[in-house]
Amino acid sequence: MGGPPGGGFRGSPGGFAGRRGGPDLTTGPIGKTLILFSLPVLGSNILQSLNGSANMFWVSHVLGEAGVTATNNSNQIFFMMLGAAFGVTMAANILIGQAIGAEDEPLARKVVGTSTTFFLAISILIGVLGGVLTPHILDAMKTPADARADAIAYLRVIFGAIPFFFFFSFMMMAQRGTGDSRTPFYFALVQVGLDVVMNPLLLMGLGPFPKMGIAGSATSTLIAQTITLAAMLVYLYRKNSILVLKPSDWRLLLPDLKIIWTLIAKGTPMGIQMMVISLAAVTMLSFVNRYGVHTSAAYGAGAQFWTYVQMPAMALGAGCSSMAAQNVGARRMDRVERVARIGSLLAVLFTGVPVLILEFADPYALQAFLPATSPALQIATHINMIVLWGFIPFGVAFIFSGIVRATGAVWPPLLAMIISLWVVRIPVAVLLEPRLHADAIWLAFPIGSLTTLVLSGLYYFYDGPFGWRRARMLDFTPSSDAPDTGLGQPMIEESEAIVSAEERDASRSSPQAPRMPVSEAPAE
Repeated sequence: MGGPPGGGFRGSPGGFAGRRGGPDLTTGPIGKTLILFSLPVLGSNILQSLNGSANMFWVSHVLGEAGVTATNNSNQIFFMMLGAAFGVTMAANILIGQAIGAEDEPLARKVVGTSTTFFLAISILIGVLGGVLTPHILDAMKTPADARADAIAYLRVIFGAIPFFFFFSFMMMAQRGTGDSRTPFYFALVQVGLDVVMNPLLLMGLGPFPKMGIAGSATSTLIAQTITLAAMLVYLYRKNSILVLKPSDWRLLLPDLKIIWTLIAKGTPMGIQMMVISLAAVTMLSFVNRYGVHTSAAYGAGAQFWTYVQMPAMALGAGCSSMAAQNVGARRMDRVERVARIGSLLAVLFTGVPVLILEFADPYALQAFLPATSPALQIATHINMIVLWGFIPFGVAFIFSGIVRATGAVWPPLLAMIISLWVVRIPVAVLLEPRLHADAIWLAFPIGSLTTLVLSGLYYFYDGPFGWRRARMLDFTPSSDAPDTGLGQPMIEESEAIVSAEERDASRSSPQAPRMPVSEAPAE
């Protein structure tokens, strides 16, 4: 395919290419494009982690252990809801990416309209029900009595903020689907900056701000998220992005039931996968807690580093998924395969280097979380020597999963995760524990990660009738085309679209299959 060497925009300024907001991920050098796309994603993930750490710092120093317990209990519920929303937002991201890769603007705008209505309706329902049921949810979690009142106050604000959280997450992911990962990073920077500044002001009532206690911590997040979301929408409107609907496009907010079904059917497995990972982590933590406070503290200190070690591969996985989705829509399966190969090599490099550095710096790095005289320090060093290397195969598996999900094959990655965590990791820890004691828990981590890589790799290389290369996000034409508002490309017949695509391809330097709308593309 021809085009600017760095991956430029197709079409004329102000047309479809000018409205998408990001570079063309179907052209240009893969390695450079993937790194440049993934770095802002990595930055956003780091910012969110630092934001959580900063909020916990203020809560712990102002409200003590009861405040920390209330926040932790509430966040467990919040993270599970975000995990469920992640699946649907990722499905919408893939749909938008495939439509953009196929240069099918009507489908891309229809997905945006339906997704907007869907997220608003679901988030408002969850917010109302959650606010009413908050005391019962916390009682079911057996939240300690001395933290219950704070947890109720905190969680009710969180439920009130759910519509903003969900829609903010959707807009961030949708921009990455268009190929733009920088804009979400800039707005994440604004959101985190506002939250970090406002948290202590509302928590302690400094200056003209009211003293809200733990509810102030949640309120600062709500205010920061709302202001940033409003600023983001204004920015996208001014850039004439396809992700925002103007009054002439409001008919697109009428939900297309087939697209909604696709969001649910394809998004549910990805949401379940996040919950499976969270539940497995809680289960492993329960094993660790049996060995006493020193081992538990050592495990917690090590886990602080594991979060950051995983981030490069997770960012690369998100980049591979967005890049693959556009190339699937563009019918560039050869390029999808190259994205997988280069992404895997980069995952090994960007995960292996931090692991190697931590192995050498472990005793000193861990002192950021443990006193130099603590017995837990030696235990934490021992844990990291075993566990850290397992994140390298996990990173490669994350790349494979991101690639296959970009085509619509969402169940195999979920099954691979269930098997590696619940059929291998946890049973290995249980079976080996009588002989190896706590070491059985640490060994179970890399064994589970290797299992994930083997299963993900086997499915990636499988090319049978149920393989990912034949999967589709949309196996149908959405009900009724998007109305012609005069803002998009003129609607033409399919035969004319194919001829037009062939003429465009003939004028480009490198050969490729003709582009077709993703909703009409035949199976491989």
